[in-house]
Amino acid sequence: MTATEAGPRDPGTDEPQRKPRVRQPGVGVGGKAIGLLNGGFLLLWGLITTLPLLWAILSSFKTNGEFRTDPTGLPGGIAWDNFARAWNAANIGQYFLNSVIVVAMSLTMTMLFGAMGAYVLARYDFPGNRIVYYVFVGGLMLPVFLALVPMFFVVRNMGNLPIVGQFLGLNSYLSLALVYVAFSMPFTVFFLTAFFRTLPNSVAEAGIMDGCSHFTLFFRIMLPMAKPGIISLALFNFLGHWNQYVLPLVIMQDGDKRVLAQGLGTLAANTGFRADYTALFAGLVIALMPVLIVYLLFQKQVQAGLTAGVLK
Repeated sequence: MTATEAGPRDPGTDEPQRKPRVRQPGVGVGGKAIGLLNGGFLLLWGLITTLPLLWAILSSFKTNGEFRTDPTGLPGGIAWDNFARAWNAANIGQYFLNSVIVVAMSLTMTMLFGAMGAYVLARYDFPGNRIVYYVFVGGLMLPVFLALVPMFFVVRNMGNLPIVGQFLGLNSYLSLALVYVAFSMPFTVFFLTAFFRTLPNSVAEAGIMDGCSHFTLFFRIMLPMAKPGIISLALFNFLGHWNQYVLPLVIMQDGDKRVLAQGLGTLAANTGFRADYTALFAGLVIALMPVLIVYLLFQKQVQAGLTAGVLK
């Protein structure tokens, strides 16, 4: 072994210094056992969450006779009429469109206003900054069920306002979207405030020195830098808004204005009496498809957004 391989020589001696051996964490029998345990748990969790989804998708392509005789078997063909019955007879098509309208409005307002509020709380010091921040954090502890009764009267009275009352009130898409925004804002501000704090100050200072206004600095520089966190949080808010059932149940009382979650409840009751279970599974698949498509399109951005704050 040469001196270069063994390490530098100790002054005053001819013996080369030995490099200390660094013990790698997690190496050994205990580390391998923990790794196998974690892998087994993740595999089990993946099967628990994936198998019911696959069973629902396969059942949506069966006939009612096939489902009753062999609920866990493969379908003999593709029964497209199940989706037609769920879409037309159960009015799932109208409920689907209602959900798209409400979620598009609520998600846009939640992410825009949430990002603006979180940016101000994270990057600017002003009297009451901490108080405003903790008010948003305190909203995370408010149960939805405690707000249902006062929310109903507030939304109903909003319909009596001059000029804007015709767009608000009960059975209004905008009212339901605003309610979604109100309940989503605490977590949105809490998450994005921590994310905006991880962004480098040097970039913001360079933008100010180049003559950017605060408005331009936010929309042209800071907001694109926070894209991973915004996309990941937008997906979580999308899931919450799309699957929301309690809030629309209070506000959307008109049958034609109901959202998809309410429609699935009605479909479950109707198909239960008729024993048309495959139509119910078809309706569930219709409700699941937007969620799966959005996640598959943005899964890399979601992973980047969840780990960005930790890595920085």
